[in-house]
Amino acid sequence: MGFRALHLVRPFLALLPEIDSPVYKVPFNERLIWTIGSLIIFMVMSQVPLYGIVSSDSSDPLYWMRAILASNRGTLMELGITPIVTSGMIMQLLSGARILNVDYSLKEDRALFSGAQKLFAIVIAVFHATVTVLNGLYGDPKEIGTTGCALLIGQIVTASIVTMLLDEILQKGYGFGSGINLFTAVSTAVTIFWKILSPTTVDIGRGPESEGALIALFQLLTKRHDKARALIDAFYRPHLPNVMGVLSTLVVFAIIVYLQGFRIELNIKSNRMRGQRAVYPIRLLYTSSMPIMLFTTMTSNILMISHMLYQRFSTNPVVKFLGVWEPLEGSNQLFAKGGLVYYLSPPRSIGEAVLDPIHTIVYAFIIITVCALLSKTWMEISGSSVRDVANELKENQLVIVGYRESSMYKELKRVIPVAASFGGAILGAVSVIADVSGAVGSGTGILLCVCIIYQYFEMIVREQMESGQSLDSMMSGKLQ
Repeated sequence: MGFRALHLVRPFLALLPEIDSPVYKVPFNERLIWTIGSLIIFMVMSQVPLYGIVSSDSSDPLYWMRAILASNRGTLMELGITPIVTSGMIMQLLSGARILNVDYSLKEDRALFSGAQKLFAIVIAVFHATVTVLNGLYGDPKEIGTTGCALLIGQIVTASIVTMLLDEILQKGYGFGSGINLFTAVSTAVTIFWKILSPTTVDIGRGPESEGALIALFQLLTKRHDKARALIDAFYRPHLPNVMGVLSTLVVFAIIVYLQGFRIELNIKSNRMRGQRAVYPIRLLYTSSMPIMLFTTMTSNILMISHMLYQRFSTNPVVKFLGVWEPLEGSNQLFAKGGLVYYLSPPRSIGEAVLDPIHTIVYAFIIITVCALLSKTWMEISGSSVRDVANELKENQLVIVGYRESSMYKELKRVIPVAASFGGAILGAVSVIADVSGAVGSGTGILLCVCIIYQYFEMIVREQMESGQSLDSMMSGKLQ
C-alpha cells in the first residue's frame, strides 16, 4: 500500500491508553451506571483545585466559554473538553478533505486514526497547559518555580487524559452517548441553575444582593418598600443574572425543542419484502449541535491566543489588529474591545447590541455563515452525506416511493444539503438572539445543552424500542 502519514502513529499506539470494546451487549442498567460514574468523576475533577497555584486573580482568557467547554478555572478540569474537541475537529477535517487518507473499512486504519486523535489531543493539552502556566494565569512563573510549573502542567495534562478515557468509555458502548456531550450539557445546566438560584451574596456598589436571579427577585421584593423599583432592578440589573435573562433562557429552550420537531419525511419501501413501507426522517437540524460546537471550539482557541498575546505584547500592531482587550469596570477580567476577536465575541446585552450595531451585525453574519458552512462540511465528513445515506438505503434494499433506485440520489441531494446548511444557519441565528437578549448561560451554551439533552432522550427511547422494553422495565432490568 505504501507509506502514508497515518503510519507515523504506529510507534505510539502501544504507549497510548485505550479502552477495549465490550465483548457483549452491555445491559441498560450497566450502561446507566457507567454513564453516571463517568459523570461523577468529571464533576469531582471539576472541583479539585490544582496543587501549586500561587495566585488566580489574573484575567481568565476563557471566561465566557468555561461552561460550554466543560472547564473550571483553577481545577483539574482547567482545559475541559478543549483538547478532545479540537483534535477531533482537525482530524475529521483532514480526513474529509482527503489530506489524511483513511480507509474506515480497515480495522488497522480505524485504530491508527483513533490513535492519531488521542496523540494529537495530548499534544494540544500539553501546549495549552504550558502556555496557560507560563503566561501567569496561576501566578508569576518565576515565583512558582520550575518544579511548580512542571507539576501544574502535569496535573492539567493528566486530567485531560482521564477526560479523554471517560469519553472513550461512553463512546465504546459501556455508557450512553459521548463524554463530550454529557460533560458539556451538565456543565452548562449547572451554570444556568447556579445563576438562577445561587444564594451567594455579592456587592457591585448597590449594597449586598444575591447572585441568583430568582433569589434576588424575592430578596428585593421583601426588603424594599418601593416594589416597582425592586421589580425593575430584579428584571434588568446589570452585570448580574436577572429575571429577564431567565425568561429569555426559557424562550430559547422552547424554540430549540420546537425546532427539533421540524423534519421532512421521505416515504420508503422495501424491495426485499413487498408491502413493507416506512418513513425516513430528515431533520431541519440535520447535524444537531455539531456546528455550534465546532464554532465555539475555533473561537475559544482564537480568543485564548489573542488574550495571552495582548497581555505580553499589547503595543505590537499585529497583536492589536488581532484583538484589543480592556478590563471590565471594577474587575481584573479582560474583554475584547477591538480587533478581529471583538467581532467573534457576542454582545452581552440588548444595550450593547444597540450601542454598537456594527459589532452586532458583523458577529451575527459571521456566526450564521460559519455555522451553515460547518454544518454542511460536517455532513460530508461524518458519514451522513447524501452518498452515504443513498448507499445505506441501497444496502438495505430500500427505495424512496415514486423514485427509481438510480434517481434516489438526486432526491436526497435536493433535501439533505439544504437541511444541513439551513439548520446550521438557524442555530447560529438563535444563538445570536439568546446572547443579545441576555439569556442565562450564553446562547451557545443553551443551544448545546438543549440539543444534547434531546439527543439523550432519543437515545433512551431508541434503546427502549430496539429491546422491546418499557422504560420502567429497563430500569428494573426485567423484560415485559
